[in-house]
Amino acid sequence: MTFSSSKRLILLVILLAPAFLPCGPGTSAAQVVQATLSRPLHVRWSFEDDKISNITPAVDGEAVYVPLGNGAVVSLRRESGELFWKSELGGVITSSPSADSSGVYLASEIPPSEGSKYPQATGVLRALGSKSGVTLWMRTLPSPIRGALAANDTTLFGRSSDGRIYAVKKENGEIQWIKYGSLPFNSSPVLYGGKLYVVDKGGSLYAIDENTGQTSWRYRTRAQSGASLAIIQGTVYVGSDEGYVHAIDERTGRMRWRARAGAAVQTVQPAGKCLLATSLDNFVYCLSTQRGKKVWKRQLPGRVTARPLVLEDEVLLSPLAGDECVVLSLQDGRKINSVYVGEDNNSEADPMLSGDLLLLTTRKGVMAFSNQTPDASAQGRSR
Repeated sequence: MTFSSSKRLILLVILLAPAFLPCGPGTSAAQVVQATLSRPLHVRWSFEDDKISNITPAVDGEAVYVPLGNGAVVSLRRESGELFWKSELGGVITSSPSADSSGVYLASEIPPSEGSKYPQATGVLRALGSKSGVTLWMRTLPSPIRGALAANDTTLFGRSSDGRIYAVKKENGEIQWIKYGSLPFNSSPVLYGGKLYVVDKGGSLYAIDENTGQTSWRYRTRAQSGASLAIIQGTVYVGSDEGYVHAIDERTGRMRWRARAGAAVQTVQPAGKCLLATSLDNFVYCLSTQRGKKVWKRQLPGRVTARPLVLEDEVLLSPLAGDECVVLSLQDGRKINSVYVGEDNNSEADPMLSGDLLLLTTRKGVMAFSNQTPDASAQGRSR
């Protein structure tokens, strides 16, 4: 190859290089760059409201949807925290919202009329336009949906306060099926592999076909179970109020192992080769996914009810006591960072990662953190 042809080849490579970067349709800079929990995190923006709730917001695209305690929901610009719109729904929002390009889906409760002699429907499920906050459809239910909504491309799934599971079509709010159990269901449903997983008050785990609502199998833990569920590579993990974590085969419903924590299990969360379990003894446990053996445990300033945020090598936890969120190494449980949020400001809402932003819902509002310093963030937005 001659010298001139070599220069032409280098020039061709330079010109074609942008075509191989992950910036195609639907991919934004926020999706390419991700925040790192082990590096210092700085406040990018904050949204404060005295009506903030402890319900986990939803993020889709460039918007963050935040439920408020007075029955309203606000849409914030993900990059800056600026207000897109605010919608007054009335009543009280009772479930973490779900959002996609078609809309924002929320459940709420409307108190019954005083003096009525007849049962009244108090639950409402509705879809709002993601760009405007205008109601697209509304479905009335006998009782309000609690916990988090699960969703696939076409259907919403939720657990009502009277113990039923609903499957509702996203397009128009039509009920696809309703599931009744011998005991009321008391956990938020989790979708995995075409099945919906949910626990009832007696501790039984159900695997339910997401299309028909038919039970595929049931596993009885024989213990009162809380609302903690997680699925890793074909294994369903359930935390119980008696301090046990159960590992159940996702295909057969048979138990693989059972491990003991120090107190009632609050959350279980996949973390690579580790299963994280937080309990009322203020410890977080790293359990082997193979046999449930304790790899490490770490005491925290208070109990953790929010689901931990897990990245490849680190996890962020938000204890209800103290003034910070704690970042631990997944390898050995040592503390490698912290995020200051203010004295006793952590809430039960789950921390979220959206591209280069860490989003924390506190008792005073929503805070967005990034690894960029405030000066660097301001320069980046001004360009």
